[in-house]
Amino acid sequence: MRLRGDWYAAGAVALVLSVFSGGYGYHRDELYFRMLPPDTGYVDQPPLTPFLARLTRDLIADQQWALRIPATVCVAASVLVIAAITRELGGSRRAQALAAWGYGFAAATLMIGHLLVTSTVDLLLWPALVWTVLRAMRSPRWWLVTGVLGGLSTYNRWLVVVLAAGLVLGLLLVGPRRVWRRPELWGGVGLALLVAAPNLVFQATHDWPQLAMGEALADNNADEVRTQVWLMLALLLGVPLLPIWVAGFVSLVRRPDWPEHRWLAVAFVVLVAFTWGSGAQVHYLMGLLPVMFAAGCVPVADWTVWHRGRTALVAGGVALNAAVALVLALPLVPVDAVGDTPIPDVSPLVGDTVGWPEYVAQVARAHEQAGGGDVPIITSNYGEVGAVDRFGADLPAPYSGQNELWYVARPPDDADTIVMVGAQLASIERHFTSCEVVARLDSGEGVDNEEQGEPIAICTGPLTPWRDLWAEFRHLD
Repeated sequence: MRLRGDWYAAGAVALVLSVFSGGYGYHRDELYFRMLPPDTGYVDQPPLTPFLARLTRDLIADQQWALRIPATVCVAASVLVIAAITRELGGSRRAQALAAWGYGFAAATLMIGHLLVTSTVDLLLWPALVWTVLRAMRSPRWWLVTGVLGGLSTYNRWLVVVLAAGLVLGLLLVGPRRVWRRPELWGGVGLALLVAAPNLVFQATHDWPQLAMGEALADNNADEVRTQVWLMLALLLGVPLLPIWVAGFVSLVRRPDWPEHRWLAVAFVVLVAFTWGSGAQVHYLMGLLPVMFAAGCVPVADWTVWHRGRTALVAGGVALNAAVALVLALPLVPVDAVGDTPIPDVSPLVGDTVGWPEYVAQVARAHEQAGGGDVPIITSNYGEVGAVDRFGADLPAPYSGQNELWYVARPPDDADTIVMVGAQLASIERHFTSCEVVARLDSGEGVDNEEQGEPIAICTGPLTPWRDLWAEFRHLD
């Protein structure tokens, strides 16, 4: 059997991500996920991605390359799904190959796909849902598959509800409205609710923590996100691919042979509006931006047929975009030199993978200075606590008040001395008789991130019992 170009692209992406999966270090989210105890849900997210992190840690190895195996699988599979969407829209093999190679080596695809974060799994789930809906337009039984997949998607992130809202609004506004008469569609809705029910029950019985988390993200990020949304539409996939996904959106609106697919354009507008309005995270755009690109590959590939110059122009743009994306997303530049480049500024994910062992070594020295033994270590965020958990083999189990970790454990009631790490020192030092800064976190690599330059302090004499004081450490973000 002769393999199509999309399979070669998926294989190439999987190979590249595997080769560089051990570069630099863990991302802060990965450090968090690998240490979360098993549960049916958490205050900041559903359980799927943390489950994948623990699975690789327990069954393969407690190493970053092992933890990133699910990420590589998700991205490689998403390449095939994006090409399948192009095929479902009537795209030729040329269009499918363009979709696979262009998307597979796009900037955000490689940046997010290099790590195991919640958005990595969404790179597969959202396009897969779109593909099943496109299939359902021709074969109504696929609505049942859509329902099951939609329900499962809630276990990764409730953001999938925005896609469902876009689908509903799109079908109501531009059709095809006949699908509302299909019993299979309503069967799919029932299956989605049935599969998602345990996850929904968790939310209802825990005071809807995802809503609180969304509000916290908006409080922290809204101004920046709303400023960046329009720029990120151009930059997430890469500037050379901008004309292609714009062509996809325009075609979905205007192409006369795509009347049944116009709902996709409405869904994309809904997602952009939600991203801007919520102000939570700008990368939410990646839920449907690759789908717009997949659609655009159909007219662009047709435009290049029998035109060598046009083919060379498109191929050159994809190659240039891939070359830039590889440098920005993957650890190609040595870690001791990357701080002298613009890469950490353009790709903040890079900064979040540098310096963790060095930070923990500094924490260990401060812990020894504080008396060692069982002196509690409390960190300001989940990246710091995850790093101490992973690299501080001779240190006691650390604590943090961020997100789910506030519920996991608190310092013992008789703790009179603690080592406090990170920016939260400024807000909690007033609750102790004394807090002395003994060091500043420094990776030694010249890479700026959330930890660089933050204090390590020894705090003594808590002024409030720990059962009450622990509430001062709690924060969602």
